[in-house]
Amino acid sequence: MKKIAFLTILTAFIMTACCNQSQKEKAAIAKLDAMFQELYPADEPGAAVLILKGDEIVYDKGFGIADLETGAKIDGNTFFNIASVSKQFTAVAMLQLAEQGKISLQDPVKKYFPEFQADFFNDITIAHLLSHTSGIGDYRPREDRNFVLYATDEQCYKYMETLDKLHFTPGTEYQYMNPTFQLCYIIIQRVTGQSFEQYMKENIFTPAGMDQTVYFSPDKNIPNMSHAYIPVEEKESASNTDSDRTPEAQAAAKKQQESAPVIGNWKEYDYGQETFFATKADGGIYTSTHQFVQWEKALRNAVVASAESIKNAHTPKIQVSGSKFSSYQNRPHTHYGYGWFIENDPDFTERIYHTGDNGGYQIYAGRYPASDLLILIFANRTDYDRWTNVQKVDAIAKEAGWLK
Repeated sequence: MKKIAFLTILTAFIMTACCNQSQKEKAAIAKLDAMFQELYPADEPGAAVLILKGDEIVYDKGFGIADLETGAKIDGNTFFNIASVSKQFTAVAMLQLAEQGKISLQDPVKKYFPEFQADFFNDITIAHLLSHTSGIGDYRPREDRNFVLYATDEQCYKYMETLDKLHFTPGTEYQYMNPTFQLCYIIIQRVTGQSFEQYMKENIFTPAGMDQTVYFSPDKNIPNMSHAYIPVEEKESASNTDSDRTPEAQAAAKKQQESAPVIGNWKEYDYGQETFFATKADGGIYTSTHQFVQWEKALRNAVVASAESIKNAHTPKIQVSGSKFSSYQNRPHTHYGYGWFIENDPDFTERIYHTGDNGGYQIYAGRYPASDLLILIFANRTDYDRWTNVQKVDAIAKEAGWLK
């Protein structure tokens, strides 16, 4: 009788705990719904939000409009330009090649670019490219508006052939640099004999189960493609404004922006209106939150690279906080690995993440290893503070029991 009573009490306790957990999750979901419904009204550009806990998607909703011209709604299958979140895919491809012995992360850049004239390219390694520590400055010709709107990866790195100075000794500082990832684009092609897109499709996207994920091309039909927007009265956001633009370049940018398609109170702001949408290795991927879940699982299960390589990519290589050379994600407790930022706030859990910003797209993809958690916020508007929203979602996830 005592044993039966004990089992009865234990069963009741388990059922109560499960019930309580379920109520916590329901409350969290209601809070997330209210938060994002307020941020992204049904008739405006919005966001796809997804939370993966373990192997289970615990939150998966779309808010607002993907394409104001067609009225298509945002959901988990809507494709967004994930901008710089694309860098982790390039980094993993380079790690694959290193595992196969086709490259070494310690190889000098000069080995793959003998046309580069400066001797300091013998001191810059592939590891420096992947960690934003090369010392190479960004001297792309931004005064040429057509160039910045339509330039390809091959065109973007050409200035390095005659580059004669570095900002710092390679490996000593952090400076966020898109053109160095364009060097990875060329290295992949020269080492494999394949086009960059073909290699990425066969060795990254397909093995990961990302069957629809693609790199942007003006003539490509992208499934469920969103457009990005800014309010009509909004000027170019600070994240996309180049302080070093000449007056002529600023005038051309303003003219281009003014000619962008306007629908209601919103102005389209992506390819043809904002810079460097045509490059791939640094930020050209279009994908959905549902497709990105497949990427997360491929990383966890060492499908696209070994667990050792992924751990290496997620290990800090350089301190971002306090950088004298770059403001991008220059936040407290932050470092960069290979294709990912790593935040180790002593008052929070480890966050391995990347953000993406281009035109009207604002992307967040955050991994929380201790909790086996992934949080995705893919937005096609930028008029809200990303980190305020991320911190609110973090707090709700913690209340739900999803985040330690």
